[in-house]
Amino acid sequence: MDPARELAKWLIFGGLILLAFGGLLLLGSRLPLRLGRLPGDIAIRGRHGSFYFPVVTCILLSVVLTLVMWLVSFLRK
Repeated sequence: MDPARELAKWLIFGGLILLAFGGLLLLGSRLPLRLGRLPGDIAIRGRHGSFYFPVVTCILLSVVLTLVMWLVSFLRK
């Protein structure tokens, strides 16, 4: 395949991903569940400090990134 054509496909794909991510950031405050504050994330507040670990957010991001990487590898074949 022509290298310029292959580069064009990757640029379009990358642009679509950036567009989707920008749309999520733009509409993120209106969504009922905010990324980073999902149910199941661990938040411990004490008198002298606090601890926050976004367990569910990490799992969700892992699943999404795994699907994206699978899609990229599927499209490369």
